[in-house]
Amino acid sequence: MLTSTLVWLATTVSVAVAATPASKAITTAPTFNKDIAPIIYSHCATCHRPGEIAPFSLLTYDDAARRAKKIAGITAKHAMPPWKAEAGYGEFANERRLSDTEIARIGEWARAGAPEGDSKDKPALPKFPEGWQAGTPDKVLTIDGSHTIPGDGSDQYRCFVLPLNLDREVNLAGIEFRPGNRKIVHHAIMYLDTSGAGRRLDAATPEPGYSCFGGPGFLPSGGIGGWAPGAMPPPQIDGVSKTLKPGTDVVVQIHYHPCGHDEHDASSIGLTFTTARPTRGQAGIVLGSRRIDIAPGDANYVVKSSITVPRDVELVAITPHAHYLCRDMKVNADLPDGRRVPLIWIKDWDFNWQGSYTYKQPVHLPRGTLVWFEYTYDNSAANPHNPADPPVRVTWGEQTHDEMALAFLRVLLPTPADEVDFQRAMRQQYMKSFLGRLIGSAIEP
Repeated sequence: MLTSTLVWLATTVSVAVAATPASKAITTAPTFNKDIAPIIYSHCATCHRPGEIAPFSLLTYDDAARRAKKIAGITAKHAMPPWKAEAGYGEFANERRLSDTEIARIGEWARAGAPEGDSKDKPALPKFPEGWQAGTPDKVLTIDGSHTIPGDGSDQYRCFVLPLNLDREVNLAGIEFRPGNRKIVHHAIMYLDTSGAGRRLDAATPEPGYSCFGGPGFLPSGGIGGWAPGAMPPPQIDGVSKTLKPGTDVVVQIHYHPCGHDEHDASSIGLTFTTARPTRGQAGIVLGSRRIDIAPGDANYVVKSSITVPRDVELVAITPHAHYLCRDMKVNADLPDGRRVPLIWIKDWDFNWQGSYTYKQPVHLPRGTLVWFEYTYDNSAANPHNPADPPVRVTWGEQTHDEMALAFLRVLLPTPADEVDFQRAMRQQYMKSFLGRLIGSAIEP
């Protein structure tokens, strides 16, 4: 009896162990076709495909497998995809952020030897739009492509003046930048010029365009957007357009990144017009400070600035800006009722991946809202982005070795008639101190 009981217990225990969840701990490693390709196709292929700015393609298994450890390391550090805004500090459209689960899955795949998996599990290759993504524009401006971008050396920042040649006023409803040579075009920022200053700077150089860094080198009459790899044309907003007058030029600043051999670029800008007059106003708020004087070795230099919103506005986009030494950027809005609204936080600012961030939904900022920022700079030898070795004293300026502290806010107003009063009220605040040639206005230090 005892023997049969022991046999029964042994058998029961064996069956129980075999059926326990512990046996499920031996899980199948993620495969490229089933688990990794969907992540890469959704978040990486925009840049990592033939003809794009990324140094290699990731469309095939072989492309990804040979770089599995590198992909795992760089995504674990949140260096790729290049999305700098922290989660929870503003909700933005077209985020390129990987989830913790996706990052962990890539790491598991790399540690398992980057298995390919069943070909039946592989999703179809992504299809990317060719030509104009927002439809055929009404007017196309194309830069002179004869300027040579050397294949080696440092990055170039070059401004090109594109006359609109208008014979009457037009209402600009949409704009799209189309890179001509995606191997070298890193990003672009577009300005309006009604003063002719851009033409004079261009005329002073024999080749097309002129060298510029930080800004176009003059006080622009407005900004009309920017582009970076993966960016989509900003959506048109009902009732919002910008009236352009005869004599207006578009000045585009393009950041060129050498690719190993000499290249040329003929990027284009597509403009879409509307016959409808604007029913809502729009304006820009520029927040910044010139009081920058960073001693060599200072790893925690803080710059603060603030400005008060003179009337109710809807914030639709924000563009932080600094140069190479900036490490941390935080912009907040303190509402009149005491609530604090975080607008954006970038913990690892990288000048090479700057951009404009459009909110999923406009952020309401009532009259009296205090918008402020706190930027932290690292002028130590430990900062890998520091252009000086050993570190040197750095002050405000537009050159590569100088620094800046700026935040551009695009806001909407109830009617176009509100623009004049709003801009007058903003100028009164700007006149408290002189910001410099980039803006030509003033900001509270």
